[in-house]
Amino acid sequence: MNVLISPNAFKGTMGARGAGVIIQSFINRKYPLANTDLLPIADGGDGTCELLTEILGLEKKHVWALDPFGRPISCAYGWEEQAKKAFVDVSTASGIALLGNELLNPYVASSYGTGLLIRNAIDLGAEEIVLGLGGSATVDLGIGILAALGIEFLDENGRALIPFMPNFLFKIRHIQKSPHIPKVKFSCVCDVKNTFFGKRGAIPVFGPQKGILTSEFENYELECQTIVTKLFLKQKKLFKDLSGFGAAGGIALGLSAFFETDIEFGSQYFFETVKLESKVKWADVIITGEGRYDNQSAEGKACFELMQLARNHSKKIILVTSGREKGVEQFDKVLTLPDLDFTDPDYKIKSRENLQAILAKEFSLDCLS
Repeated sequence: MNVLISPNAFKGTMGARGAGVIIQSFINRKYPLANTDLLPIADGGDGTCELLTEILGLEKKHVWALDPFGRPISCAYGWEEQAKKAFVDVSTASGIALLGNELLNPYVASSYGTGLLIRNAIDLGAEEIVLGLGGSATVDLGIGILAALGIEFLDENGRALIPFMPNFLFKIRHIQKSPHIPKVKFSCVCDVKNTFFGKRGAIPVFGPQKGILTSEFENYELECQTIVTKLFLKQKKLFKDLSGFGAAGGIALGLSAFFETDIEFGSQYFFETVKLESKVKWADVIITGEGRYDNQSAEGKACFELMQLARNHSKKIILVTSGREKGVEQFDKVLTLPDLDFTDPDYKIKSRENLQAILAKEFSLDCLS
């Protein structure tokens, strides 16, 4: 029997590969005659480009950048020399996970550090930047990235604004474009389809997790509308709010004013890039999983898309997840992990123990053959 092990990350507890190694090791012990193959998956969430770098065997470039609050941080991105293509995760330098339990401050947090990584890749000759949008700490319309790439933002007195200064975004009155702005294409990989503005936009849906209070929604959105108008007037372009512009605080939106920018919806892009379908055809059984499969999972998340692919090829598929949300019944079997106590300092260790325990208790290939 051929078994494909393709989990997504178990957000906050285990990476996709770490979870996959536990599952593969268990199957190899319990079913030594089974053929197993491990191919972790992602859908544009944080770590997507890191995983692509690993799977594709790309060179890692190590660079110093700045975190969301402007502090030095050591980062890495993937580099494909032949294609002159860099794979950069926004979460690497500008991720919300980097802030830990610190007080969130959306009026200071900037994507400038990600811009430094992109600038480094451009200096190497990059012609395309694959930008994973998941896990960002900012709602800055990608202004930080633009500032790192040679676009200057000025206050009402014509003085240059410095990234990470409080209320940087809302002090912008003028925009100056350097004649040396690089010519580069962006492929923005995301796991959500929200537009930037509106009731399902970046601010009401994702703003609270980045520190924007409900009482601030209206003013924050009005200020952003003013900035977007300035960005597109500067380039003499018409603005259209596209699906995916709500990801990562509007980074793709801001980039699209000055650069060729495509939005790639994560699962499809990832699956095609790593040639996952050929692995699905090989497999008799597929095992996937994520931290919690919920009603958002059916909107293009990796586990849902993998289940659809398995169905297309009449393959059995098992899901490992916590909770029993609607939609899990579409899988052939579900292994339900117990909820974690995230106040426990050892919750990450406990998450691995829970995965090992549920496999030992409930996993069987016999009922699927």
